[in-house]
Amino acid sequence: MVIRSTLLLAFLALSVSSSFAQEKNVVLIVTDDQSPNLGCYGDDVAVTPHLDGLAKVGVRYTHAFATTASCSASRSVILTGLHNHKNGQYGHQHHFHKFATYHNAVSLSLPKVMTDLGYHTARIGKFHVGPEKVYPFETKLKANQRNPVQMADRCKEFISERKDNRPFFLYFATSDPHRSGAINRRSELEYKPNLFGNLPNRKAHYDVEEVYYDPEKIAVPKFLPNNPETREELAQYYQSCSRVDQGVGRLIEILKAADLFEKTLIVFTSDHGMAFSGAKTTIYEPGLHVPMIVRNPYESKRGAVCEQLISHVDLTPSIVDFAGGLDADRNGPRDWKDPDQFWRDRDEDVQDNRAGGNQFRSYQGRSWLASLNDVTKSSRDEVFASHTFHEIQMYYPMRAIRDKKYKLIWNIAYKLDFPMASDLWEASSWQSQYVQGPGANYGQKTVKQYLRRSEFELYDILNDPAESKNLANQSGYLSVLDDYKRRLREKQIELGDPWRSKWEHE
Repeated sequence: MVIRSTLLLAFLALSVSSSFAQEKNVVLIVTDDQSPNLGCYGDDVAVTPHLDGLAKVGVRYTHAFATTASCSASRSVILTGLHNHKNGQYGHQHHFHKFATYHNAVSLSLPKVMTDLGYHTARIGKFHVGPEKVYPFETKLKANQRNPVQMADRCKEFISERKDNRPFFLYFATSDPHRSGAINRRSELEYKPNLFGNLPNRKAHYDVEEVYYDPEKIAVPKFLPNNPETREELAQYYQSCSRVDQGVGRLIEILKAADLFEKTLIVFTSDHGMAFSGAKTTIYEPGLHVPMIVRNPYESKRGAVCEQLISHVDLTPSIVDFAGGLDADRNGPRDWKDPDQFWRDRDEDVQDNRAGGNQFRSYQGRSWLASLNDVTKSSRDEVFASHTFHEIQMYYPMRAIRDKKYKLIWNIAYKLDFPMASDLWEASSWQSQYVQGPGANYGQKTVKQYLRRSEFELYDILNDPAESKNLANQSGYLSVLDDYKRRLREKQIELGDPWRSKWEHE
C-alpha cells in the first residue's frame, strides 16, 4: 500500500512537472520582405484567413517598424535586441559580403538567453546571420524554405513529441515572400515579373493550395509606378504571402493538436517591407513598416489593436520578459553571462575584435509585454532607424528618427547615387521605368529623384504618411528641422552609433 502510494505520488509529481514544463512556450515567426499586406490590416486584396484569425485572438500592432530594411542586418536586431550598428551586423552575412555580429553579443542573443532560461530552442528556415555560435539554437530543422506548410509539418515532432519536458522556443523563418531567381516567362511583357518563390506555369508547391491573383485587381501602393509590370510583380508577391498564411495556419493546427496553443506565445512579423524599390533597402515607410501580430494565451485581451510605436529592437527583450528572464532595472538578462568567460570556457579566448568596445550587458530595445494587456501602454514615443549596407557594394548610410508627428531622414552619403540591390535593379517594376530616362515617374518620385537624394528629408508623417513632400528646405519648418536634427544626433550618441562622428567631420 505504501509502495502504491509512493508510486502514485511520483507519477502525479511527474505529470505536474511535465504539464508545468510545457507552459510559456514561444513561437517567433519572421517572414522575408513582407509589408502589412494582410486582410486584418485592411488590405482588401490579400487572402490571409489564418493570420486574420490570429489577429482576432491576439493583438495587432499598427505602428511596428523594422530598424533597417535589409535582411541580415534586420534579423540580427530581432535576435539581439541591439541596433545593427551596435551588434556589428552592418549588412549581408552570406557570400563575399561577409558581415558578422560581434562575438560578444552572445550574452544578449535570444537563442542563448532562452537556453539559459531552460528552453529547448530550435530554428527552421532562413537564418542569414552569423557567426552561428553567437546564435546557438540547439535544434536545427530542415525543410523547403519556400513551402511554409512543409516547414510547419517538419516542426510537428519538435512541438508535440519532444523527449524532454522543457518549454520550447521555435524560430520559424520563411523565405517567402522574398524575390526568387526565377521570372515568369509566360508573361507577355518585355520585362518579365519575378516569381517571388512561386513555381512557374501556375504549379503548386506540395500540399499548398496556391492563391492566384489577378494583376488588374491589385491596388498599387503610392510609392510604386502603376503600370503592368508592377501589377504583375505584385500579383506574384501576393501569392507568396498567401503561402505564408497557409504555413502559419498549419503551425497553429499542430499547436492545437498538441494541446499547446493555449500555452504558447505566438509572434508574427517580417524582417522588413516588400522587395520593391522604394521599400526594401530604404528607410522610407514601405521599407520599415512591418506587420506585427502577437497572441499571448495568458492575457484575456482578444482582437485588440495597439497603435503605439514599437520597434524590432524591442522583440528580444519582450520575449525574454515573457519567459521571466528580464532584469527590468538593467534591461538585460537576469542571469547575464560574461561573454569573455563564455568563449574562454570553449577554448576560444582569441584576440579578435569581438566586441567593438561594447560590454553587451543591456538591450537597446524595451519590452512591450504590458501592451498585450493594455494597448494604451507604450514603451517608446519614437523609433530609430539605422541602415549602412545591404550588399557590400551598397554603402549608403542613412539614419532616421520618427514619432507620430514627423520623420527625419539623414542621408549621410547624399553626394553618392543611391545604390541598387541586385534583385531590385533587375526587377521589371524598376527597369520598366528606368529605361525611360531620369525624368520617368517612379511612384511619387522620378527615377532621378530616387537615385539622387537630399541630405535631409523631413516629412509630416501624420498628415503625409506617403512621404510625398520633403519639408526640410521649406522656411516654415526650419525650427522643426533643427529640433529633429538635434534629437537624431542625441539618439545616435545614446545608441552608440559610430556614424555620429559625421556631424562634426563632414
